[in-house]
Amino acid sequence: MHSLRMRLVAGLLALWGLAWLPCAFAAERPRVGLVLSGGGARGAAHIGVLEVLERLQVPVDCVAGTSFGALVAGAWAAGVPPAELRAAMAGADWADMFQDNPDYTELNYRNKRLLQRYLPGSESGLGKDGVTYPPGVVSGQKIKLFINQLVHADRGEPDIARLPTPLAIVATDIGTGARVVFRAGSLTRAMRASMSVPGLMAPVVDGGQRLVDGGLVDNLPVQEVRDLCGAQVVIAVNVGSPLLPPDQVGSLLTVSAQMVALLTEQNVTRSLQLLKPQDVYIKPVLEGIGSGDFVRYGAAIDSGRDAAQEAQAALRALAVDDAAWQRWQAARAGGEQLRPWVQDVQVQGLERADPDVVKRYLSQQPDTPLDTARLHRDLMRAYGDGWYESVDYSLVTVRDRNILRILPVEKPWGPDYLRFAVSLNSTLEQGSSYSLRAAYQRTWLNRLGGELLFGAEVGSSPALTAQWYQPLEDTQRWFAQLDLGLTSDFRDLYEADTLLARYRLYRGSAEVGAGINFQQLGQFRAGWLFARERAELDIGDPVAPSGSTRLIGGVLTLDLDRLNRLYFPTDGWALQARYFHDQGGDYSRLSSEFRAAKSYGAWVLATRLSYTGAPLGRLPLADAATLGGFLNLSAYGSGQFVSDSARYAHLRAERIVGRLPLGLRGDMRLGVALEGARLGRPYTVGDYASHLDSLALYLGGETPFGPVYIGFGQSSQGSRNAYFFLGAP
Repeated sequence: MHSLRMRLVAGLLALWGLAWLPCAFAAERPRVGLVLSGGGARGAAHIGVLEVLERLQVPVDCVAGTSFGALVAGAWAAGVPPAELRAAMAGADWADMFQDNPDYTELNYRNKRLLQRYLPGSESGLGKDGVTYPPGVVSGQKIKLFINQLVHADRGEPDIARLPTPLAIVATDIGTGARVVFRAGSLTRAMRASMSVPGLMAPVVDGGQRLVDGGLVDNLPVQEVRDLCGAQVVIAVNVGSPLLPPDQVGSLLTVSAQMVALLTEQNVTRSLQLLKPQDVYIKPVLEGIGSGDFVRYGAAIDSGRDAAQEAQAALRALAVDDAAWQRWQAARAGGEQLRPWVQDVQVQGLERADPDVVKRYLSQQPDTPLDTARLHRDLMRAYGDGWYESVDYSLVTVRDRNILRILPVEKPWGPDYLRFAVSLNSTLEQGSSYSLRAAYQRTWLNRLGGELLFGAEVGSSPALTAQWYQPLEDTQRWFAQLDLGLTSDFRDLYEADTLLARYRLYRGSAEVGAGINFQQLGQFRAGWLFARERAELDIGDPVAPSGSTRLIGGVLTLDLDRLNRLYFPTDGWALQARYFHDQGGDYSRLSSEFRAAKSYGAWVLATRLSYTGAPLGRLPLADAATLGGFLNLSAYGSGQFVSDSARYAHLRAERIVGRLPLGLRGDMRLGVALEGARLGRPYTVGDYASHLDSLALYLGGETPFGPVYIGFGQSSQGSRNAYFFLGAP
């Protein structure tokens, strides 16, 4: 019996030992650390490396990343598989990602009209410390929301210290040059900080530090994985951009890029010296893929996969069997994640703006499941108001209640701004003109969001303007407005195609009224106009009388805009209408315009219809209808036709022939326009046909200074004109 018991105990011990063999094998497996370098768009190659590691079943004990490597490392450490990372790259609109503002259709009315008058990139702050500037070309608003979506922050902000795979993310304190490493805290904030290319993207302010791209100090953080998990084998993936050839370094932009590349290469060289014989070094072949070539993400991923496959002999030595791999994957999995139920919505962090102004965009209701897609849309709409450096969110649990916190950060260079614009215009018939425009904008004069906007313009048409805008309640739906203006412009009078005289028109006006905002759709206003206009002969013969005209009466204005772009729309429509009724009852004036665009692949079809006339009486010369100019009867001079009514229509077909580089919205187009017009009784000397036509050919695109056009117009009557235009209209 004793012998039987001994044999039974021995058998149980043997079975117990066999059961622990995989664990013993796992314990003997060397600890593996993965290092992913920065490199901009070239960093997509990291996804290809992860795909190979997954196929070979190579478990990783910790990971460290910098810049775009931090994006991939952070998402992967949070449990996002390589297939989902590849799909996220494919689904992202990278050209739009580096444009902070929402789609033009999502902007509120006031911002749309502000962008028409002044260049978006010209904004700077004006305060007691003088002029201050935005810290980057872009604030990273859309990039941050993309990061949130990538790591599923809508189910709760991931904490680096609690991730299934230990992670370190490297950033740089731009104030001191210190190396900053995130091993705990907000994952999305750390990823965003490490990606902040100096000058291009605004730094992340964290604990008094201004954090930018970690590549400046440690682009390939090998030592981090040794410290983080005691990695015995390091898999280091280097996708850094090579130095530019000397003959390509000449401009300010290329010199700056070369300086960053030099700093990066120096610290990468130091990191490579830390690699040991047992480590695996992977350097994908990424020739022809620059740091901004995000549209080539697929080629970068494939290059990373190919490079990892070339190193698979060394990687196979780190692989584990199916059982161990399944256990490792199970440890990384977070289980099924359902849409969280939101019990409350709060807006936090505002000092100047009213929280209700942000809440007016939020469709998320308490005690409903979180709708992430709508939340991102609503946050972009709030950001589009123009008062915030960023508008983020966080989902937190307080006393078993899920609270959605909206976190707008007001612009530190606000709330008072300077804005600028420039335009150059040259035509074959009327010579050249120019305009330099500036504005001083004061926002948040009171709790409801009152604003003052003072404008000045010098050049061919000098002007002084002032506008007071006052919302009347928290949601800013109802408002009052006062507009004052002093302007000077030319009015050319023709006989056929011959310029006979040029008059200088001086106009002073005041318009007071109230209205209603339709959020992103547009605005309706009703008011009272006081204006005085004086005409003086500038050159030529006195073919029209000089003198003054007074305009006093009621005004109704409707402005609806659903076009998807400011200058070169590919879809949508817009409608503007304005009605003025003279106080004396002598006449009324109706002007209206309808625009629409629709894209078909690389082609865009667009139309414009306009009407100006007098429902009552006859328009006076000072308030007459005019036609002529580019895409307004292009074969003729600007304002060449002056009559008591005018109907105009054109149909355009545009071929998209190129797109602007990353960070610049828009495309280049080659277009043709068929134009037609019908005129009423003329005010100019000589007779002309009541029906006119024109054919226009042009090349146009959007630049950092506004739209640019080179065009030519020809009519069946033999008139022709050529145009060059650059800048804000």
